[in-house]
Amino acid sequence: MELSQLPLVLLLISNIYSGHTEETPKPTVTIKPAQHVFRGERVTLRCDIYAEGFTGWKYSWYKDGLVFSERQQHTFRSVTESDAGKYFCYGAEREGSRTSHRSDEVTLTVSVPRAVLSVSPQTWLTEGDPVTLICEVEGSSTGWTFSWFTDTGSSNKSNRYDLLSDSSRGDGGNYTVSSAALKHTGVYVCRAKRGKPAYDTQYSDTQLIWVTGVSPPVSLIVRPNRTQNFRSDPLSLSCEDQSNSTGWRVRRYTERYGLEDCSSSVWGSQTGSTCTIRPTSTWLTVVYWCESESGEKYHPVNITVHSGVILESPVHPVTEGETLTLRCLNQNTTSPNLRADFYKDGSLIQSQTTEMIISTVSKSHEGFYSCKHPERGESPKSWISVTASHSGSQISVLHTLSSVLAVSPYLLVTVVLIFKCCRMRAASVEEQETAI
Repeated sequence: MELSQLPLVLLLISNIYSGHTEETPKPTVTIKPAQHVFRGERVTLRCDIYAEGFTGWKYSWYKDGLVFSERQQHTFRSVTESDAGKYFCYGAEREGSRTSHRSDEVTLTVSVPRAVLSVSPQTWLTEGDPVTLICEVEGSSTGWTFSWFTDTGSSNKSNRYDLLSDSSRGDGGNYTVSSAALKHTGVYVCRAKRGKPAYDTQYSDTQLIWVTGVSPPVSLIVRPNRTQNFRSDPLSLSCEDQSNSTGWRVRRYTERYGLEDCSSSVWGSQTGSTCTIRPTSTWLTVVYWCESESGEKYHPVNITVHSGVILESPVHPVTEGETLTLRCLNQNTTSPNLRADFYKDGSLIQSQTTEMIISTVSKSHEGFYSCKHPERGESPKSWISVTASHSGSQISVLHTLSSVLAVSPYLLVTVVLIFKCCRMRAASVEEQETAI
């Protein structure tokens, strides 16, 4: 028997032979701020005994069956993983022989805090759309306050994140923008804190939010024009505007490398406003866009580099009323077009066909699409966005104008008749007055 276990044995013996088992109180244990805490937080264990006829108590704390403290209240100023374990306490009367029962056992869990950031309803937006950033702490939901930041992409850690000026609007881990604008395009992170002194979590992983305008001044041309590309094929992207301005550049973002210029990437080179991506053996998903010298961002496209089976779908949003054609491609076959099954949001929508055609696209067709061949495998998923058609509003305006033009002659005749009637009535009244 270890010496450290001797006090526990003596207390048990005392309880048995003291003859006060019916009156023996049971301690209550509390842990603040919670039983599940995070490395570095301040944690307090407290043992309380309430019983009539007892004067004062001496306390003993046990961790995993071994004595570790003889204070009523024990505080870890900066808790670590080694402090995790099962705790209980006993009490012994200071001026007597009576002892308490053993308290219920409580488990202290210590882990590394991690903030998790998600976006609802989606990360690809049009001006005016609502968007919510949701920040949570993995494994815990109580006592946290949250802050949101934009990732500047700076290599200097002290300047890496800019706090959003209205970060205090976050309510219960949610930061909502009711009407997204172009300025909200960017890379976001969040973190949480709680306690006094405040304890901060690490920054969350990044989340990219893109807001596109109705009439961008530049076009992003992608060759080949598809959201998925084979790893062995080159990829070309160019920013073109009507004035042939050279002030545009292609930029990219990956979760692994963050924000990059095409020219600074080991995979690409830039000539003027055209970026050429060399074949790569790396499987990755990259967001490309056009950026002006003043920092304006337009036309984000999400391109996945893959091997095996890919889905051929357009890189830019499809307009309502247009025709959408999807194909399943494989690089290692004589005919690249595969007879495959097509899926939307994980559900089978068309089976065993070389291409899927939607003749008149509507907003309901927006979603994640993929294809699957029984032998060659499945493609990654690609988001297909559908934008509203302006032809409907144009037709409405033309209809209104034509209606006005159609009824205007009748309005003119009516006004003339009313005017003549009024003049005739006025003349009649004047004649009557003269006669009198």
